[in-house]
Amino acid sequence: MTTAIEVRGISKEFVLRHTRSIKEAFVWIMKGRKGDLSKKFHALSDVSLTIEQGESVALLGLNGSGKSTLLKHISGVMLPDVGTVQTRGRVAGLIEVGAGFHPDLSGRDNVYLNGAILGMSEEQIEERFDDILEFSEIGQFIDTEVKFYSSGMYLRLAFSVAVHTNPEVFLVDEILAVGDEPFQKKCIARIKELADDGKTLVVVSHDLDLVAQICKRGVLLEHGRLLMDGPVDEVVARLRGND
Repeated sequence: MTTAIEVRGISKEFVLRHTRSIKEAFVWIMKGRKGDLSKKFHALSDVSLTIEQGESVALLGLNGSGKSTLLKHISGVMLPDVGTVQTRGRVAGLIEVGAGFHPDLSGRDNVYLNGAILGMSEEQIEERFDDILEFSEIGQFIDTEVKFYSSGMYLRLAFSVAVHTNPEVFLVDEILAVGDEPFQKKCIARIKELADDGKTLVVVSHDLDLVAQICKRGVLLEHGRLLMDGPVDEVVARLRGND
């Protein structure tokens, strides 16, 4: 099989800066600034993962486990402090609502902008524009500046552009929680179609029943470390046992 995603020994650390009192800051200065007024948070610690082309994988874990951070590394939004991430083919999806959208541009202009960011040519976007508009259900608001959109409208348009890029790798974060129920069902049906078409899916969601429907493989993270990797039903059962 062809490898779609190769994550090798990645680690990511964030610095959490805490506001201290004037007294604490003064003591810190008088001691010659020994010690650090900030704390470090290990979001990912030596995570390795191989995903083959056509696999549907759920990244699971409690809040703060590192699953969204791992997804952002796969998407290229973040770079690891240590280790490497390699992907094969076009990568698209929804990591953050409206990412890649310019608030002062219309929905129409943002379709072309976002499509270009995701690797589509102007001709490809033109060919698929009507389908993108129809799926998004934005209608007459397509020529309105997106800064006037609700988060749900952002979602509709962003998701529609992403699925119409015909990506080899499709990434989805908790984002589906933003839309209304009928549109969520429409998105889920489209994600299942992508899986059936042999696309590689990586999904982050707290909806364990949903990921069990969409994905076959589960990867469980805990405090930034990979705890379990196996059939999604077994990983979901393990996670539910940890709740």
